[in-house]
Amino acid sequence: MTIDKTAIRDAATVIVLRNRTTNPHVLMGQRGSKAAFMPNKFVFPGGAVDAEDADVPLATHLPQVCRERLLEDSERDMSHALAVAAIRELWEETGLVLGQKGAWDMPPPADWASFAATGHLPSAHPLQFVFRAITPPGRPRRFDARFFLIDADEIASDLDDFSAACDELSHLQWIPLPEVREFDLPFITEVVLAEVAARAHDMTPPASVPFFKNNEEENLFLRLKGKGPMTGRSH
Repeated sequence: MTIDKTAIRDAATVIVLRNRTTNPHVLMGQRGSKAAFMPNKFVFPGGAVDAEDADVPLATHLPQVCRERLLEDSERDMSHALAVAAIRELWEETGLVLGQKGAWDMPPPADWASFAATGHLPSAHPLQFVFRAITPPGRPRRFDARFFLIDADEIASDLDDFSAACDELSHLQWIPLPEVREFDLPFITEVVLAEVAARAHDMTPPASVPFFKNNEEENLFLRLKGKGPMTGRSH
């Protein structure tokens, strides 16, 4: 079967803020030079939702307001799978554990074996849905990415230990928020970072979530649970 590489895939991205109320730092890494999507760019950990993610149990679930926002402008309920994907991608790409101590009731899927071996269950309550963006047409890969913000204090493992990370991202580091734009960033990452900076001192999930909705007809900047399109169009 031929896979359409330009089909839009659901994806989850994780923004981890450390010392957010005093001296905020954000966790980022660099994509490889040969990567088909955003080569050499500094990005947040994240990736596409896997089919198995919908079946992975969570010790705790997303905040209700985040689940409601994720249901908007969506053909089906992706909230559980997206939360699982966010935790899995954070683990795979950084080696950081977002979870709570506990034993699995079932054998974990292969992608979760190393996570389960740490003695933790994935826990979604710290994830706050703060942004959504669809990759514009014409790109080699297209994603419907939901961005989740978490406070680094919710991480169960050593914040400076990336030894369990895969090689998807290099130069993993905590970057001071005021200095992050000195790095080579994708456009959408810069937009999300502006939203994150505005929310650095707000510990509650947002009631309204920005949404870059790019499709073949038009590019709109909307707000989920807002009053409709915002002024202007994205370019």
